[in-house]
Amino acid sequence: MRVTEATTDVLESTAATTQRQWVTIVWDDPVNLMSYVAFVFQDYFKYPRDKAERLMLKVHNEGKAVVSTGNREQMERDVMAMQNYSLWATMEPA
Repeated sequence: MRVTEATTDVLESTAATTQRQWVTIVWDDPVNLMSYVAFVFQDYFKYPRDKAERLMLKVHNEGKAVVSTGNREQMERDVMAMQNYSLWATMEPA
């Protein structure tokens, strides 16, 4: 196989995409209690109580908080998990 400049560009682009960091964002909603949101962060992410409450307050006061960072596949799992807990969550590149 002959490696051309175009092939090199594709390989570099693919490598950058797989290594790119993503974040999971939990958004404020009018439905879930603050105590429940903190519980979810402790239960799913295994965050200590202080960190879970700090993130919950950020969601409540600022409207959103980044709750996890990692590769795209892991962030897709985290978003789905948050949605399974009935939280509003999205992901985006870091």
